[in-house]
Amino acid sequence: MRGRAIGARSSLQVDMPLLLGIVAIATLGVVNLYSATSVYIDAGKRSGLADIYVSQVYWIVVGSLLAIAAAVIDYRHFERLAYVLYVGGIASLGLVFVLGADIRGSSRWIQLGSFTFQPSEFMKVLTVLVVAKVLHDDPKTEPRTLLDLAPIFALTALPVALVMAQPDLGTSLVIMLTVGSVLGMTKVRRQSLLWLGGFAVTVPPLFWKYLMKDYQKARITSFLEPDDDKTGAGWHAFQSKTAIGNGGLSGEGFMQGTQNQFGFLPDQHSDFPFAVFLEDWGFVGGVVLLALYCFLCIWAVHVASQSKDRFGAAVAVGIGAMIFWHTVFNVGMAMNILPVVGITLPLFSYGGSSAVAMLVGLGLLMNVSMRR
Repeated sequence: MRGRAIGARSSLQVDMPLLLGIVAIATLGVVNLYSATSVYIDAGKRSGLADIYVSQVYWIVVGSLLAIAAAVIDYRHFERLAYVLYVGGIASLGLVFVLGADIRGSSRWIQLGSFTFQPSEFMKVLTVLVVAKVLHDDPKTEPRTLLDLAPIFALTALPVALVMAQPDLGTSLVIMLTVGSVLGMTKVRRQSLLWLGGFAVTVPPLFWKYLMKDYQKARITSFLEPDDDKTGAGWHAFQSKTAIGNGGLSGEGFMQGTQNQFGFLPDQHSDFPFAVFLEDWGFVGGVVLLALYCFLCIWAVHVASQSKDRFGAAVAVGIGAMIFWHTVFNVGMAMNILPVVGITLPLFSYGGSSAVAMLVGLGLLMNVSMRR
């Protein structure tokens, strides 16, 4: 018995395609961050942005160590601890309102001395775990009713409400869409789908009237009428489109993008690294980068299809959906086909919490893959 357990443990193999995809994106991300902030590296223009690519490397190392732990520990332990981890995540979101650091009108970060982190980034992963746990504990084969899905709706609504109060519309949308993607694994009664469709139609106007801040509304109106306020709310999207257009087919060259190098492109290291990358490497570079993200998403579905239980499958789909929606929103922002909502590009945008949380999620995906 013990011999079989040892043999099973030693037979675990690293998912090399998944690992290589992660390494490729993270490496390109650090190189792109160097280009995005190269204008600040000159001695005469040195600022706090000059060395963020180095900080990103540190965060990737930290995230990689946590990802290894998330991959090595059997994911069934995470299934047993899902509710505990979820409660811890909700508590950390509550602490934001007590210890939160206000940055640019939003209080999303907990500051402890010189250390800050963003709990909502980790809450995305924890929500995936708890939703997977609910589906695992109730493996119905017949179509589900709204009552059957009520626990999942409640577990999703709580973090969404807390994140919206920070305020952070983009993260709230990612959490909801990720959970919706996981629920795509289940059968839902046709009548329940109609009710959900009606809910999806009625909620956005309520969000607009009662929950969204004025600056969030301005971003959406500037998206709908892009020529009305190019120097105000529409500045970010306008400069991003210009940078992408400058890149053309093959790009202007590494660290040669004019919109970036002359400081016209705002938030180039956080919200708009995709525009920097396309200005440097053009359409060809953009296709390569998007192909890598497509691979991760498709591979996550592949891992889910071969998972040995419902929890593992739901986790794999959830992590893949999280990467997918992050990429869709960030690329859509950069190309001005979606409003600017402050969503990072996975392992590409600068941000310690984002990078670490994403790597932990990918570690869980690796965990499921290793135990197919």
